[in-house]
Amino acid sequence: MTEKKKRSPLVDLVTMKMPFGKYEGRFLCDLPEYYLVWYHTKGFPAGKLGMLMSTMYEIKLNGLEYLLKPLRK
Repeated sequence: MTEKKKRSPLVDLVTMKMPFGKYEGRFLCDLPEYYLVWYHTKGFPAGKLGMLMSTMYEIKLNGLEYLLKPLRK
């Protein structure tokens, strides 16, 4: 049996787009910080999307956006 390789959540942040809402169609890594802060206070969506948005919140909160730059190429 071959195992599927899991993609890194960081790769998902630069390739997945927001599926709904005000920023529908925008890459998750491009969501504004205030939008992620709002979700942080109200609660992130369930599942993978919520996990990725929470990760992006932490990245922006801690000034780690530079980690995503090599992945965007």
